[in-house]
Amino acid sequence: MGDESTQVRRPVPLPAELGQAFSVSAALDIGVGRDRLRARDVTRHFTGGRVVQVALTTLDLARALSVLLEPEQYFSHLTAAEFNGMRLPEGRRPTILHVTYENAHRAMRRPDVVGHKTKHPVPVIEFADGLRVSNPVAAWTECSSILSVDDLVAMGDGLVRRKAPQATLEDLARTVAAHAGRRGAARLRAALPHIRPETDSARETRLRLAVARSGFPEPTVNGPLVDRRGAQIARGDLVFESFGVVLEYEGRQHADDPHQFAIDIRRLDEIAEAGYRVIRVDRVLLARPDILHRKIHTALTERGWHP
Repeated sequence: MGDESTQVRRPVPLPAELGQAFSVSAALDIGVGRDRLRARDVTRHFTGGRVVQVALTTLDLARALSVLLEPEQYFSHLTAAEFNGMRLPEGRRPTILHVTYENAHRAMRRPDVVGHKTKHPVPVIEFADGLRVSNPVAAWTECSSILSVDDLVAMGDGLVRRKAPQATLEDLARTVAAHAGRRGAARLRAALPHIRPETDSARETRLRLAVARSGFPEPTVNGPLVDRRGAQIARGDLVFESFGVVLEYEGRQHADDPHQFAIDIRRLDEIAEAGYRVIRVDRVLLARPDILHRKIHTALTERGWHP
């Protein structure tokens, strides 16, 4: 047992009523001293706010900031998209928070916060932990001011995805019409015609856009595949139905999960036995449009397509 003078004392527990994230003023109001707020278990990320742990994730940071927000402020744009489980662009910085102030003269200005302001009412969702965020369709619309058209297509595809869709094409069309004249409206109009329901991933969307821009016929998203007797055996990521050619995007999860990999092998064998020409596409091939174009062109022309 070490000498008592050398032992590190644990900080006195904070009152449970403060929760994980709280404002300095709320802590002082119930008698927590300023020295306690400087202890090693309390992180200061935003002036006036504290969080009881090292804030690393977007959610941690949002909780730390949420106790400082006014009722007219809410998380928006990419932050709302993340909290709504939407498809996000690659390479973004998750520790940057987007906050919108409704009917304000100026946007929020804080480190690691991108402030926005709006005069237009936005549908807002309040989560169980008190975080207020733009709803999925509103978040997609907000992102039109900061994302490319392709990113908006991928995010829009995600909203009308095959499993647990969050919107319909009609919902997106209505919000695009309502957004006319605002910042990002032109990108929304450019993205809308290219959004397709039934997709499973953003990479499938990227592949579909690459195919469309190469002058090939538009493939069916998650199209049904049938055997020689006409019975459905599977669905293909992108299917050129008239030519029996299937594009399958292979994500990393297919190789990293041995069980899923075995299922995929059997599935692809069955599709090939049914007479389909299968082209497997991974991240590397998707980044080489010249090679991808040649593979697709060869497969389609062999099956009777005439450019």
